[in-house]
Amino acid sequence: MSSGEKILSVIRADSESTIREIRAEAEAKGARIVENGKDKAAEIRGSAERKKAEQTDKLMKASKSRAELEKRNMLLKAKRAEIDKAVEAVLAYMSGLADKEYFELIYKLAATLGKKEGIVYLCERDLKRAPKDLEARLRKSGIGAKLGGAPDNSIKTGFILKNGDIEDNMSFEAVIAERREAIEDLINRELFKG
Repeated sequence: MSSGEKILSVIRADSESTIREIRAEAEAKGARIVENGKDKAAEIRGSAERKKAEQTDKLMKASKSRAELEKRNMLLKAKRAEIDKAVEAVLAYMSGLADKEYFELIYKLAATLGKKEGIVYLCERDLKRAPKDLEARLRKSGIGAKLGGAPDNSIKTGFILKNGDIEDNMSFEAVIAERREAIEDLINRELFKG
């Protein structure tokens, strides 16, 4: 073998050795990169699963909260409907009273006005069935009032006391509307005990 061939043989051997070293180093780096990639993928997967669990938990809590709110709203709506029925039943009872009891209620309402004066107006139905001593009984209740000759059909029950521009609406509907909150509390306690 000539000296040129020997030199080429040594260079080839050195090159092959260097190539093997580079290849081994590249394979080791590649294995580390693949291992790191697997670790990163596992970390990303774990993070994604935690985020998914957190989102699911948030959605479940939000759904539960919405369901509870909807349930509460439905319950309040049902209570409101029952209270409305009770108020209407009270109005129907009051307006359906026999003449004597009905006008006793009118006198009690009149007594709440204090020492006022004016003209008392009734609806047509009540004007027809008013007792003869209505004005005297109203005075006894505390108000000095004359009975208006014409019916006031803006009301269905009770009365209106007018003195010039001042008007006291003592119709049962107006009285109940004015005291609705207190009446609702009372009905709510009675209907929904516990």
